[in-house]
Amino acid sequence: MDLRIEKTRCAIRNAFLQLRSKKPLEKITVKELSELANINKATFYLHYHDIYDLSESLERDVVRECLHGIEQPENIFTDNQSFIKELMETFIANEQLIKILFEGNRSSSFMNIFEEELYKIIYTAYPDYQPSPKNKMVMTFLIYGGYYTYFKHSDQGITSVFNVIEKFSGAITEMHKEK
Repeated sequence: MDLRIEKTRCAIRNAFLQLRSKKPLEKITVKELSELANINKATFYLHYHDIYDLSESLERDVVRECLHGIEQPENIFTDNQSFIKELMETFIANEQLIKILFEGNRSSSFMNIFEEELYKIIYTAYPDYQPSPKNKMVMTFLIYGGYYTYFKHSDQGITSVFNVIEKFSGAITEMHKEK
C-alpha cells in the first residue's frame, strides 16, 4: 500500500479514536474529524463512506486482532480453559480500544462482530464443522453471556471477570458434552 494512503488512514483513525473517547459516535462529524486529522473532507470520503463505516472498520479490526492473537483457536472445542485464557490475554492487550469503540449504543455490535469472526476462525480450523442448532445455541449463550459479564463487571478487574467466565464456560461446555 502507498505510504501516503497508510499515513492518511492512520491520521483518520487516530483522530477518530481521540474524538470517540470523548463523545458518542453519533455526535462525531466528518468535518471535525477531518480538521483534527488535518485532511479535507473529500480525502476522508476517499477512504470511508461515513463515520459509521470508519467505526465498523475499526471495530472489526480490533475484534480480529483479539481473535487472531489466539495461537490455538482449535482449543475452543478441545481445551476451553486454554482458549478463554488466550482470549483474556488478547482482551487485556486491547482493553482500552475495546472500551472506546464499543461504548454506548455500539456495545451490541461487539457481540455480532465477535460471533461472526469467531465462526470464521472455527471454520478455518475445522472446515467440515457443521454445528447443530443446539451447539449454535450453546455457543451463542457463551458469547453473549461472557460479553455481558465482561462489560457489566469490568470495573472489578478484567482478570477476575475472565476467571468467572472461564469457570462458567468450562462447566457449560462439560455439561453440553455429557448430553
